[in-house]
Amino acid sequence: MFIVESRDKESMARTGLLKTAHGDIPTPIFMPVGTGGTVKGVLQRDLSDDIDAKIILGNTYHLYLRPGTEILKAAGGLHNFISWKRPVLTDSGGYQVFSLTGNRKLTEEGVIFKSHIDGSKHVFTPENVIDTQRIIGSDIMMALDECTPWPCDYNYAKKSVALTHHWLDRAVARFCQTDPVWGNEQFLFPIVQGGTFDDLRKMSAEKVASSGMEGNAIGGLSVGEPAEEMYRIIEIVNEILPEDKPRYLMGVGTPANILEAIERGIDMFDCVMPTRNGRNGMLFTNEGTINMRNKKWADDFSPIDPEGPSIVSRYYSKAYLRHLVVSGENLGAQIASIHNLAFYLRLVAQARKKIEEGNFKRWKDSMVKKLSERL
Repeated sequence: MFIVESRDKESMARTGLLKTAHGDIPTPIFMPVGTGGTVKGVLQRDLSDDIDAKIILGNTYHLYLRPGTEILKAAGGLHNFISWKRPVLTDSGGYQVFSLTGNRKLTEEGVIFKSHIDGSKHVFTPENVIDTQRIIGSDIMMALDECTPWPCDYNYAKKSVALTHHWLDRAVARFCQTDPVWGNEQFLFPIVQGGTFDDLRKMSAEKVASSGMEGNAIGGLSVGEPAEEMYRIIEIVNEILPEDKPRYLMGVGTPANILEAIERGIDMFDCVMPTRNGRNGMLFTNEGTINMRNKKWADDFSPIDPEGPSIVSRYYSKAYLRHLVVSGENLGAQIASIHNLAFYLRLVAQARKKIEEGNFKRWKDSMVKKLSERL
């Protein structure tokens, strides 16, 4: 169940509460990506205590291949397997399968693909992807879709949307015909596709809205198109998606992208950027981004961020973190990942507060300028 709690007067931004079997999720929210049952280099203790992640994301494709459904079933589902008591969302694996160029074959029935691990052949259908996510036990699961590339010609995008909609009907039917394996309520989110074509996006949004599921997602963005194109598509789609359901923008993005999307009515986000950039020594702060490899930080013994979003931000110095990063020490990647994830979670928490206070738009405009700076 989703409750809209407050709305911004100058934009489509809103705050809400998404109630799941494993806890309530305040929105707007950012979900750290834990693809194969782990947020890279970050302990579950730090995810809950320091970062305060309300929900994390897993991936059906990767979990299906390794450790596999038999292990997950024996463990009692993903929550038990990874010792995580808070909510989990799982992507259907569609994006991962369709990125396997040359190693997959698309059919009306589903998609045949070869494992990136050992080359073994597998099949994903709308039905067995639902079955796999039932075993995983995720609180929110995604319908199988085709993520069209960018750029993409109109005819291909149109056929792709038709296939995604055909699969959606089958996914919803399977979802309604089956029960949760572990007794905890699960939600299914369909995904709006259509590339950057207005009419296809409108048609897909109408189809997704008519499915009557507990939430809806927008996919196929942040795949190379200009940011302004992404924002335009979000506006088009959110005019159609129901206001009383959470809206999830998949795979986005930079801190500025997130604030711009919140302004346009998005509630949920995920992206690998905080951890991937952290492993490469790139930190996000309220004043802009920091490249820890720059020599200017070598003798800077001030905290990474004196008023930072996490304990590690305030505890370790820039000089020490730079030393770890340039030395290739795992601890450097861990510290940077924790800082970045905590920054993202604090950013959406600040957005919630500003929406509640009624001054989100002014705050957002000033923050976007700061976030674009390089320190």
